[in-house]
Amino acid sequence: MTDSQKSDETATGTSDTTAPAADDATLPAADAEQAPVTPEATASEESTAEAEAGAEAPAQPEEQAGTAAAAAPAPGPRPSAPSPAAFASRPKPAAAAPAAAPAPAAPSTSVAEASKWGRVEGDGHVYLTIDGGEHAVGQYPGVSGDEALIYFARKYDDVVAQIVLLEQRVSSKAPSTDMQKTVTHLREQLAERNMVGDLRAAEARLDQLAGQITELEKAEKAEHDAVRASELAAREAIVSEAEQISGQDPAQTQWKTSSARMNELFENWKAAQKSGVRLGRSNEDALWKRFRAARTVFDRHRRAYFSQLDSNNSAAKAAKEKLIAEAEALSTSTDWGFAAGEYRRLMDQWKASPRASRKDDDALWARFRAAQDVFFTSRQAANDEIDQEYAANLTVKEALLAEANGILPVKDLAAAKKALQSVRDRWEEAGKVPRADMGRIEAGLRKVEDAVRQAEEEQWQRSNPERKARTNSALSQLESAIAGLQEDLANAEKTGDQRKIKAAQEALEARQAWLDQIQRSASELS
Repeated sequence: MTDSQKSDETATGTSDTTAPAADDATLPAADAEQAPVTPEATASEESTAEAEAGAEAPAQPEEQAGTAAAAAPAPGPRPSAPSPAAFASRPKPAAAAPAAAPAPAAPSTSVAEASKWGRVEGDGHVYLTIDGGEHAVGQYPGVSGDEALIYFARKYDDVVAQIVLLEQRVSSKAPSTDMQKTVTHLREQLAERNMVGDLRAAEARLDQLAGQITELEKAEKAEHDAVRASELAAREAIVSEAEQISGQDPAQTQWKTSSARMNELFENWKAAQKSGVRLGRSNEDALWKRFRAARTVFDRHRRAYFSQLDSNNSAAKAAKEKLIAEAEALSTSTDWGFAAGEYRRLMDQWKASPRASRKDDDALWARFRAAQDVFFTSRQAANDEIDQEYAANLTVKEALLAEANGILPVKDLAAAKKALQSVRDRWEEAGKVPRADMGRIEAGLRKVEDAVRQAEEEQWQRSNPERKARTNSALSQLESAIAGLQEDLANAEKTGDQRKIKAAQEALEARQAWLDQIQRSASELS
């Protein structure tokens, strides 16, 4: 029985009328010939006394103490016990109510109700009526018959109170731990037949409770299995992700992100291990071995990767140091063409070289760039001096470009070609222009050259003999087709067939349009 069940049953017992202890319940008669108390009553009263949560057992009345002392000597003087009726009227101690709902009110059997299930003889013996027969439950001498009957009815009330409490727990779907044990314990109490009441009704209620508890246990098991399966899936997800991270290609792994995620997975594992549902030793051991192996592989790959990275960084740094030395040696060269070509070669080698660490690579690139800047700054200064010398040539070529633009649009091809050749001759004699203006000046002259070349191409196309022959052949074919269509139209008009007339007219109009277009092309070629 769980602690919660014990506390609930204790609360029920203390909320009911407290029964006298077993030693005090077996009150002997005043004379020496009084019959002894039955063992059944003594056993029943002892079990009832144990069920009371700390209730003080009443002492025997003084007028009955003599015979009682002869039958069972007490360790010391005892105060007189109240009668069962007086005992039942005592204030009831407060029951410890569960947090979810208050404890059910304890049943209280009246004398009339108790009389249906038992009777009392003059000497205080009490009998239970069950299944058409009688069963001796105990003796309570020296009191009235009603008091003796009520005393044993209270034992039945105690059992019913525990049944009511158990029914409430089942209906509220409280944890079913040890509920079946409680049912068995109550059955055993009823089987002792040391109380007065409707035992068969109580047993029927216990039968129903047993079935309900079984269903509740099944539901709890299903819920537990679902939670366990969910926890197992969550733990499996942690392990699977760890294995996926450890299985990545070390060269492609984002180590900072992956390391942080692996640490998160480990913290999730510890939290699940600490507060999650237990998965069974075999499952947990197997999952932990996989998780630990994944973390071990990941750590090994990380150490190997960064070790190799340090080695690669050293090699890359040495290679780029060599390129920097060559670039610095060329920085003072005045062979502009050769040095510029060498710098292009060094740049290509730099791009092809592996990267060092970010900090080292940035510092190396700054040195390489500085060497280039020295050379190209010197070359720019030299070019600026040359450009000053070429400024007069620029003036001449701008005038020639304006003259060449006067050729456009081309109307007389022969005259345009002659004028353009004159401009070209003088263009070459003018010499070089500053580098900044070279592209603009050359592009302007190319525009005029392209226009003259296009005019020459168009003239050749118009005078092409093959094209003329193809045009004349098409004209002949269309004229023949048109004559045939005119004849078809005339025949259709004679017959009055509107469908044929319409078809002949549409075909004739289409051929006529083609003929007009080809005739215009032929006129352009002539």
